[in-house]
Amino acid sequence: MIELGELGARIQALRRDRGLTLQELAAAGAVSASMLSSVERGRKAPTIVVLARIADGLGVPLDGLIVGDGSRVIVRRAGQQDVIDEPAGWRREILTPVIPGVNFEWIRTTLPPGVDPGPFPAYAAGSHEFVVVEAGTLQLTIGSEDFALHAGEAGGFQGPATLPVAACPDASPAAPVAGLMSAASDGSRVRR
Repeated sequence: MIELGELGARIQALRRDRGLTLQELAAAGAVSASMLSSVERGRKAPTIVVLARIADGLGVPLDGLIVGDGSRVIVRRAGQQDVIDEPAGWRREILTPVIPGVNFEWIRTTLPPGVDPGPFPAYAAGSHEFVVVEAGTLQLTIGSEDFALHAGEAGGFQGPATLPVAACPDASPAAPVAGLMSAASDGSRVRR
């Protein structure tokens, strides 16, 4: 298991070994300097996409950032999950840890009744996306097809697809848990 502080210290040491400033690595990895700073200080758990970009900016394989002591177990504690409260009144939580060599993340999105968060941006070609509704009802549009998913129901599709979603006006909030698994046909990483 790798702790956030250990991960951050490893990234910072690699950055300094290469003579890069925080801003230079942020630019090379296409990551904001504030995110990189938070990761280096162990204050934020990066998503797989962010960690892959940092690894690319450093010129190291992704698992070179994560696996240092031979441990293959990575745990993301509840207090380490990134939680984003959106201005429109809905919430995203990144639930999964970063796994070396695997582009996969589970995101819990909670939409109060009647909230329309607008379209979710498409992931890259070759990705596969999944939605599971924990509670309530979710109206999901994929291409020109509309789907109403109810508690306990799931859907999956191949990306890229822009997703207009909305919580239906019922008694309980929709709590879809959206998973993304990206895999390019040639085995390379797929980025959002």
